[in-house]
Formats: sequence, C-alpha cells, structure tokens
Amino acid sequence: MDDRTELSEFLKSRRARLRPEDVGLRDYGGVRRVAGLRREELARLAGVSIAHYTRLEQGKGDSVSDEILDAVGAALLLDTDELAYLQRIARRPAPCAGATASSEVPPSLRYLLKSFVMTPALVVGRHTQIVGWNQLAVAVFGDFPALPENRRTFSHLLFTEPYLRELHRTGWERAAREHVAHLRVLLGRYRGDSGLAAHIDHMRQLNADFARMWAEHPVAQVRSRAYVLHHPVVGELTLHGELIKLPDEPACCGLDLFAAEPDSASEQALRKLGSL
Repeated sequence: MDDRTELSEFLKSRRARLRPEDVGLRDYGGVRRVAGLRREELARLAGVSIAHYTRLEQGKGDSVSDEILDAVGAALLLDTDELAYLQRIARRPAPCAGATASSEVPPSLRYLLKSFVMTPALVVGRHTQIVGWNQLAVAVFGDFPALPENRRTFSHLLFTEPYLRELHRTGWERAAREHVAHLRVLLGRYRGDSGLAAHIDHMRQLNADFARMWAEHPVAQVRSRAYVLHHPVVGELTLHGELIKLPDEPACCGLDLFAAEPDSASEQALRKLGSL
C-alpha cells in the first residue's frame, strides 16, 4: 500500500471515468490511446500546467498547493468524500494517534450496547473489526463471535462468510461495494496505520471480489443506509443503519446501529428474534 502509488492510481481511475463531453470538451473522434480524458485535457480544465498535473499523477503531491488540489478535484468532478480523500493522500501522513487497534471496549459503551433492546448494535474498530455487540446483533448477523478474532471483521463477514452473502442475496454487491468504499475513507483518515494497510492487503489476496472492487477505487463514507435482509428464521427484514463516529475512542471507528420502521413487519421480526 504505497502512498505514491495510491495517489497515482486514484487520479488515473477518476480521469479514466470521464469522457470529453462530460466536462464540456469537444470530442473530435478517432481512437483515443487512453481511457477517459488525457492528462493535458485535465490540466487545461483545472487551470494548471501539464507539468504540475503530471507530477501529481506520479504521486508527488507534497509540493502541490491546496488550491491546485481543489482545482483538480473540481475538474475530475469529485464528490465531497472523494475530494477529502484526495486532499489526505496527497500529503505526507501525520503520525497516526492510537494506531494500534485494541479490542477493549470501554465499560460505558458495553452498557450502552446492552441497553438497546430492539436495536442490533455493534462497535466497529478502524480495521472494520467487530469489537463489541449485543445479542440482537448476533441474532440478525449470525454467530460472528464464534469466529477467530482475526477474522471477526466486516470485511471477512461480507467477503468470506456464506451466511452474510445469503443474508443480503441480491443486495450483497451493493453492501460489499459500500464497505470497500468506506475502507478507502478509513485509509485516508488513518494514514500511517500499518494494521489497516495490512488488513486491506490481506483481503485483496484473500478474496477476488474484494480485489476487484478495491481496484475500482470507490471512495464513500458510510452514512444512512437501508438493507433488505433474508433471515433464515424470520424471513425478509428491512433494517436502516447508522454509523455514529466515536471521536474520543481512537481504536474504534464507530457505533453501528440498525433499526426497523416502527409498527412494521420488520419490527415484529426483530421483536421475535430478541425473544429467542
């Protein structure tokens, strides 16, 4: 996970997805030797010299100003998450506080997890490891506590556990891609965290689907989302998820909560699972 390579490949992937007509340029036809925009076209759109942009795409971002990064981001039509990621990976990583992931969950968080009677709840670490949970989360998402600790991650659950793939069914591809995109956000946020980089490299080698999605360079922070699950006990279950950041817990990425619509069949299904 070389920083220069990551910056270079990210910019190339975003340039490749744009066609001249997407950004108001005239396409004179003929065979284009590169997918998407040429470097000189992108540089012209951003209002920077081709030399400046070429250095940036070679992974040499340290001397590039914030104004140039913003201009390049605008020319590439980056969204908010993608621009934030570009700004992070273009700079030398600062020392990563609390870089060693811990499986310790503070008592206050453990008490909070148990208090959620109708809400599957998880505490997720910065390597996507599941470090805390309540019983309803286990009832919905399977017996992940029985997995070895080094495989008790959302990455492993989604990409190597048949139960999770069957739980999502046709929605698996979307859920998996959202997860990979969020991992890239974490990579930008926790630069210098060797454990996170090692986790990503491990998953790329372990699973072809993960490697395929990672190579596409998706970048998107997990926000509100809804999943239609197919539970083996209660049938179809629609849950709405929220990932809440825990900024005061450096080893924990967030508190992941799932809820059903009030008075819905899914809420009744959660109630049944909670009573088993």
